[in-house]
Amino acid sequence: MLIKRRRGWELPESTATSEALYMNRRAMLRGMGLATIGGALPFASALGQEADPSAKLYPVAKNAKYTLDRPVTAEKLATTYNNFYEFGSHKTIWRDAQKRMKLRPWMVKIDGLIDKPIELGFDDLLAKMPLEERLYRHRCVETWSMAVPYSGFPLKALVDLAQPKADAKYLVMQTASNPSVFPGQREFYYPWPYTDGLTMAEATHELSFIATGLYGKPIVPQNGAPLRLATPWKYGFKHVKSIVRFTFSDKRPVSFWEALIKEEYGFWANINPEVPHPRWSQASEKLLGSDERIPTQLYNGYGEFVAGLYKDMKGEKLFM
Repeated sequence: MLIKRRRGWELPESTATSEALYMNRRAMLRGMGLATIGGALPFASALGQEADPSAKLYPVAKNAKYTLDRPVTAEKLATTYNNFYEFGSHKTIWRDAQKRMKLRPWMVKIDGLIDKPIELGFDDLLAKMPLEERLYRHRCVETWSMAVPYSGFPLKALVDLAQPKADAKYLVMQTASNPSVFPGQREFYYPWPYTDGLTMAEATHELSFIATGLYGKPIVPQNGAPLRLATPWKYGFKHVKSIVRFTFSDKRPVSFWEALIKEEYGFWANINPEVPHPRWSQASEKLLGSDERIPTQLYNGYGEFVAGLYKDMKGEKLFM
């Protein structure tokens, strides 16, 4: 007898919104002129953003394996409450990001321990990748959380494109560096450019994802356009935004926050309710758009599938 074991991110198909209802809603919004970020906030037109040439690719097919145990966060909230220190340390950077960031041309470099370094435009990279939509939980180290529909591709697809050498142990990612665009990068005490990384085992895990879209459209600047990392079992500061470089290395990188405050932020940053931040508890989280606090889950609820990555890592501070 074949017994199908349901994964922790999967729900019965009967709980999902029907495709007909979803598409009818999108059609209604388009007819009302509201099929934009947040429904009633046409950011691109209001702030002079150029049309995104990748827009025709979205929405992409939904991968039914990746669903949620909670409602999807309202688009307006997820796109107007953001951490992006390149634009400042406050949560209302979305207007500045929309105004300042130009997403074309956007060159992506893939180098390090590979035979043939690659440099190509974002749209050329996108054309080589298998796009899909996944519903992911997102947990910030500041204890707020959201649940969003990301579009993009498995990070493993990029690793397969690069064909790293056997001695590559880490994949290092960097955010764009341009102080004329990112005013926060003028602050000399931060270790710019924003850098973080994963082990090769983490980078090739099925949950590791590069997001290029959000809510059925190209991802917007304040959420890390045109491509950002999404590793849902790790705190959000690991999710590198606006990536311009992927480097395969045999040395563990010193991540941005690790370089800044190593006493508080480590390389691994896996979510654990029982390991507090030095200045606050991680036992619960607040859902964006709600006053409700819910218990934080180990590895953000993905532990059954990622805990094996860290087996027998004695002496490593895996959770902060």
